[in-house]
Amino acid sequence: MISVCFTVSVAAQNSRLEKTFYKHDKYLSSDKMQGRFPGTKGNNEAAAYIRKYFQKYGLEKFNGNYYQSFQLFVKEGINKMKSDTVTTQNVVGYIEGSDEKLKKEFIVIGAHYDHWGWGGIASGSKKKDTMAIHNGADDNASGVAALLCILEKVSKSKVKSKRSIIFVSFSGEEEGLLGSKYFVNHLPIPKDAVKVMLNMDMVGRLNAENQIFMGGAGTFPDGVELMKNLAENSGLNPVIHAGGVGGSDHVSFYKSSISAVGFHTGGHPQYHTPEDDIELINFRGGALVSQYIYNALISIANYAQPLVFINRD
Repeated sequence: MISVCFTVSVAAQNSRLEKTFYKHDKYLSSDKMQGRFPGTKGNNEAAAYIRKYFQKYGLEKFNGNYYQSFQLFVKEGINKMKSDTVTTQNVVGYIEGSDEKLKKEFIVIGAHYDHWGWGGIASGSKKKDTMAIHNGADDNASGVAALLCILEKVSKSKVKSKRSIIFVSFSGEEEGLLGSKYFVNHLPIPKDAVKVMLNMDMVGRLNAENQIFMGGAGTFPDGVELMKNLAENSGLNPVIHAGGVGGSDHVSFYKSSISAVGFHTGGHPQYHTPEDDIELINFRGGALVSQYIYNALISIANYAQPLVFINRD
């Protein structure tokens, strides 16, 4: 009876997580957001949506604000815009740890929320001659959906992690990791207090083999072993690389000698095209990925051994 009840409970939790993942991804990748290009109304509305949930689930603010604003230059020919400097923002908040000593250390978990808007000849679109909304349901509404799913689970947990956790959603990733670079260069805490960064970029298209790919698992002690152990009963088949950090926002941390792991579920033909839409998202997979990364986050935030940076270049 206990086994049956446990199985039903897990199934119910996964169903709720799947629905939550779908809700967030659907909103962020809707036409209303118009591709979430930095400096646009859609980008600002996406940031406001993320901020709403940061506040709802009790994240503390740095410097009295969930926003960390910065500027970036937009080339003419992107998103139907003239060349211009625009203002956008990272969305940032934290939960303080429970251990009197370890709470001074921070684990960062993040995902970028910007995308290519309407595309254009100077953009990163794979269809530069097509002016159409690039909704980015996988890239990277899926990563933000996972981030918000994980935040909800952390906030509802009866036991707080020993280390503090920073949640951050970056803008300007597509233009060259600009939001994460700005964050690393303008940290609201001492740099040596940041121990590990977990990043989610394109985690919404889990394949038939249930593979979640990660690079950088070996940039902190026993990271590869941890990720392998977490695979048990996860419903996933992790493809784990000790190095191979990759090309998303976690690279900004790794280049600053901060341990960093990037998670994704693989590429696809709709990458950086107007066809990256909600209908192609694997929500059951998104729930499994969110649960796996949540388990990784909590494990690292409670790590018994010191978290030191391991260079994998």
